[in-house]
Amino acid sequence: MKLPSPSAWPFFLVPVVVLLDQWSKWLVLQEPRFNALGCLDRMEPCGRIPLPGPLDFTMLWNRGMSYGLFQTDGIGRWILAAIMATIAIGFFVWLLKAEGRWLRLALALVIGGAFGNLIDRVRFGAVVDFIDANGLYFPWVFNVADAAISVGAVLLFIDQFLLSRPKQATSS
Repeated sequence: MKLPSPSAWPFFLVPVVVLLDQWSKWLVLQEPRFNALGCLDRMEPCGRIPLPGPLDFTMLWNRGMSYGLFQTDGIGRWILAAIMATIAIGFFVWLLKAEGRWLRLALALVIGGAFGNLIDRVRFGAVVDFIDANGLYFPWVFNVADAAISVGAVLLFIDQFLLSRPKQATSS
Protein backbone atom coordinates (compact mmCIF):
# COMPACT_ATOMS: atom_id res chain seq x y z
CA MET A 1 0.00 0.00 0.00
CA LYS A 2 1.40 3.37 -1.02
CA LEU A 3 1.09 6.22 1.47
CA PRO A 4 -0.17 9.56 0.14
CA SER A 5 2.42 12.17 -0.70
CA PRO A 6 3.21 14.57 2.17
CA SER A 7 1.97 17.38 -0.07
CA ALA A 8 -1.46 15.72 -0.56
CA TRP A 9 -2.96 17.00 2.71
CA PRO A 10 -4.55 20.12 1.14
CA PHE A 11 -6.62 17.85 -1.09
CA PHE A 12 -8.01 16.19 2.04
CA LEU A 13 -8.63 19.55 3.72
CA VAL A 14 -10.90 20.79 0.93
CA PRO A 15 -13.63 18.15 1.51
CA VAL A 16 -13.24 18.50 5.29
CA VAL A 17 -14.07 22.22 5.00
CA VAL A 18 -17.02 21.44 2.70
CA LEU A 19 -18.34 18.75 5.05
CA LEU A 20 -18.01 20.93 8.18
CA ASP A 21 -19.74 23.78 6.38
CA GLN A 22 -22.59 21.65 5.05
CA TRP A 23 -23.05 19.84 8.37
CA SER A 24 -23.30 23.13 10.29
CA LYS A 25 -25.80 24.46 7.73
CA TRP A 26 -27.82 21.24 7.95
CA LEU A 27 -28.07 21.72 11.71
CA VAL A 28 -29.32 25.28 11.19
CA LEU A 29 -31.86 24.18 8.59
CA GLN A 30 -33.17 21.54 11.03
CA GLU A 31 -33.72 24.10 13.81
CA PRO A 32 -37.49 24.71 14.04
CA ARG A 33 -37.05 28.14 15.64
CA PHE A 34 -35.60 29.39 12.36
CA ASN A 35 -38.11 27.82 9.93
CA ALA A 36 -35.34 28.47 7.41
CA LEU A 37 -36.92 26.83 4.39
CA GLY A 38 -40.19 28.59 5.19
CA CYS A 39 -38.53 31.98 4.96
CA LEU A 40 -36.36 31.29 1.91
CA ASP A 41 -38.00 34.11 -0.04
CA ARG A 42 -37.42 36.73 2.68
CA MET A 43 -34.51 39.15 2.76
CA GLU A 44 -34.61 39.69 6.54
CA PRO A 45 -33.41 37.21 9.17
CA CYS A 46 -35.51 34.08 9.75
CA GLY A 47 -34.86 34.12 13.45
CA ARG A 48 -32.28 34.58 16.16
CA ILE A 49 -31.03 32.41 19.00
CA PRO A 50 -29.08 34.43 21.58
CA LEU A 51 -26.02 32.71 23.01
CA PRO A 52 -23.97 33.62 26.05
CA GLY A 53 -21.02 35.70 24.96
CA PRO A 54 -20.42 37.81 21.87
CA LEU A 55 -21.84 35.36 19.28
CA ASP A 56 -25.46 34.57 18.44
CA PHE A 57 -27.12 32.40 15.83
CA THR A 58 -29.10 34.46 13.32
CA MET A 59 -30.45 32.56 10.32
CA LEU A 60 -30.22 34.65 7.17
CA TRP A 61 -30.44 33.72 3.49
CA ASN A 62 -27.56 35.39 1.64
CA ARG A 63 -28.18 35.86 -2.07
CA GLY A 64 -24.76 37.42 -2.63
CA MET A 65 -21.17 36.40 -2.12
CA SER A 66 -19.29 36.30 1.17
CA TYR A 67 -20.74 38.65 3.76
CA GLY A 68 -23.66 39.59 1.49
CA LEU A 69 -21.73 41.32 -1.28
CA PHE A 70 -23.39 41.49 -4.72
CA GLN A 71 -26.92 40.41 -3.75
CA THR A 72 -28.71 38.86 -6.73
CA ASP A 73 -31.59 36.56 -7.63
CA GLY A 74 -33.04 34.96 -10.78
CA ILE A 75 -30.52 34.58 -13.61
CA GLY A 76 -28.00 36.50 -11.48
CA ARG A 77 -27.98 33.50 -9.13
CA TRP A 78 -26.63 31.29 -11.91
CA ILE A 79 -24.17 33.90 -13.14
CA LEU A 80 -22.84 34.30 -9.59
CA ALA A 81 -22.67 30.50 -9.21
CA ALA A 82 -20.73 30.22 -12.49
CA ILE A 83 -18.30 32.94 -11.40
CA MET A 84 -17.80 31.26 -8.01
CA ALA A 85 -17.25 27.86 -9.64
CA THR A 86 -14.76 29.31 -12.13
CA ILE A 87 -12.78 31.00 -9.36
CA ALA A 88 -12.80 27.83 -7.24
CA ILE A 89 -11.60 25.74 -10.20
CA GLY A 90 -8.89 28.31 -10.93
CA PHE A 91 -7.71 28.13 -7.33
CA PHE A 92 -7.77 24.32 -7.54
CA VAL A 93 -5.50 24.42 -10.61
CA TRP A 94 -3.22 26.80 -8.68
CA LEU A 95 -3.26 24.34 -5.75
CA LEU A 96 -2.09 21.54 -8.05
CA LYS A 97 1.09 23.55 -8.76
CA ALA A 98 1.45 25.31 -5.40
CA GLU A 99 4.55 25.02 -3.28
CA GLY A 100 4.81 25.94 0.35
CA ARG A 101 2.54 24.82 3.16
CA TRP A 102 1.03 28.28 3.84
CA LEU A 103 0.05 28.76 0.22
CA ARG A 104 -1.44 25.25 0.01
CA LEU A 105 -3.34 25.80 3.28
CA ALA A 106 -4.68 29.15 2.06
CA LEU A 107 -5.82 27.73 -1.27
CA ALA A 108 -7.44 24.66 0.33
CA LEU A 109 -9.44 26.84 2.74
CA VAL A 110 -10.63 29.17 -0.04
CA ILE A 111 -11.55 26.26 -2.33
CA GLY A 112 -13.40 24.37 0.41
CA GLY A 113 -15.31 27.50 1.42
CA ALA A 114 -16.17 28.37 -2.17
CA PHE A 115 -17.56 24.90 -2.85
CA GLY A 116 -19.48 24.90 0.45
CA ASN A 117 -21.27 28.12 -0.50
CA LEU A 118 -21.67 27.00 -4.12
CA ILE A 119 -23.62 23.93 -2.98
CA ASP A 120 -26.11 26.19 -1.18
CA ARG A 121 -26.42 28.55 -4.12
CA VAL A 122 -27.26 25.69 -6.49
CA ARG A 123 -29.64 23.98 -4.01
CA PHE A 124 -31.49 27.00 -2.65
CA GLY A 125 -30.57 30.03 -4.73
CA ALA A 126 -29.05 31.53 -1.56
CA VAL A 127 -26.45 30.67 1.05
CA VAL A 128 -27.25 29.76 4.66
CA ASP A 129 -25.61 32.31 6.97
CA PHE A 130 -26.01 31.97 10.73
CA ILE A 131 -22.97 33.08 12.76
CA ASP A 132 -23.72 36.54 14.12
CA ALA A 133 -20.70 38.26 15.68
CA ASN A 134 -22.43 41.59 16.28
CA GLY A 135 -21.27 41.42 19.89
CA LEU A 136 -17.74 41.73 18.52
CA TYR A 137 -18.77 44.76 16.42
CA PHE A 138 -18.72 42.65 13.25
CA PRO A 139 -21.86 43.66 11.34
CA TRP A 140 -22.21 40.68 8.99
CA VAL A 141 -23.77 37.28 9.51
CA PHE A 142 -21.60 34.53 8.04
CA ASN A 143 -21.01 30.77 7.96
CA VAL A 144 -18.18 28.24 8.17
CA ALA A 145 -17.44 28.55 4.43
CA ASP A 146 -17.17 32.35 4.70
CA ALA A 147 -14.80 31.97 7.65
CA ALA A 148 -12.65 29.49 5.71
CA ILE A 149 -12.55 31.82 2.69
CA SER A 150 -11.61 34.79 4.89
CA VAL A 151 -8.86 32.95 6.78
CA GLY A 152 -7.60 31.52 3.48
CA ALA A 153 -7.54 34.99 1.91
CA VAL A 154 -5.56 36.42 4.83
CA LEU A 155 -3.09 33.51 4.66
CA LEU A 156 -2.83 33.97 0.90
CA PHE A 157 -2.04 37.66 1.38
CA ILE A 158 0.57 36.84 4.03
CA ASP A 159 2.15 34.17 1.84
CA GLN A 160 2.21 36.25 -1.33
CA PHE A 161 3.23 39.61 0.11
CA LEU A 162 5.05 38.93 3.36
CA LEU A 163 6.58 35.44 3.23
CA SER A 164 7.46 35.37 -0.49
CA ARG A 165 9.51 38.56 -0.54
CA PRO A 166 12.88 38.05 -2.21
CA LYS A 167 15.84 38.36 0.08
CA GLN A 168 17.48 41.75 -0.38
CA ALA A 169 21.17 41.60 -1.08
CA THR A 170 23.28 43.29 1.53
CA SER A 171 25.79 45.74 0.14
CA SER A 172 29.29 45.67 1.48
